[in-house]
Amino acid sequence: MSSDGNIYLERNGAIGEIVLNRPQKHNALTPRMYRDIGQACADLDADDNLRVGIIRGAGDRAFCAGSDIKALEGYEDFWAWRNRYDYIPPILAVRKPLIAATKGWALGGGMEIALACDLRVAARSTIFSAPEVALGWNGAGGAAQHLVRLCGYGRAMQVLLTAQRFDAETAQGWGMIEMLVDVGAETDAARELATSIAAHSSVATQAVKAAVRNAGDTTVSQGLRYDNELMSLCFAKVERDKVKSG
Repeated sequence: MSSDGNIYLERNGAIGEIVLNRPQKHNALTPRMYRDIGQACADLDADDNLRVGIIRGAGDRAFCAGSDIKALEGYEDFWAWRNRYDYIPPILAVRKPLIAATKGWALGGGMEIALACDLRVAARSTIFSAPEVALGWNGAGGAAQHLVRLCGYGRAMQVLLTAQRFDAETAQGWGMIEMLVDVGAETDAARELATSIAAHSSVATQAVKAAVRNAGDTTVSQGLRYDNELMSLCFAKVERDKVKSG
């Protein structure tokens, strides 16, 4: 748990839930929360009892409204901002499958957190947006990288250049989310999905994640070789388990 309680890791059997816990501010992020997200991700990855992760927002009104603009005023200058601690790389570095459970506001950095996960379960109340261009800058947390892969070039440009808000049904139609559920059902649906994933070998699910993530950055022939190496590791684990159980 973070020192101020705004980020904590909740353990539920094989599922670890990273909770953004600043509901009175729509779970908007502060620099301290950036680091605490990174620590929660490291703790999730290091705990062998946890096989799948969920990221969700506390309260009823928001997943995450992005960075707290007032908190950004605390950076001395552009160089301090450039060298800030970035919470997106630790999310991307988690080897275990990650599911975002969204509702309400999922704006700016909040949308980028959801995009950095492997699967997205969205309540119908979820409103997405990348408002950065309207503020005079671009998002630096991977929106461009992930949107173009999930939705295509044109949609990515539409989202990032207009700063317009769009609902979860639209996001599903664009291929941005995998599951659309009724309001209030997003956490239970994410837990059900996580439970089905956690029923499989942790080695296998992490291998699948590694293979799919690698596929976006390599050629088919290189990817096939990587997939084969991962499968060999999985086979080795299966054989070792047979020996131990025999």
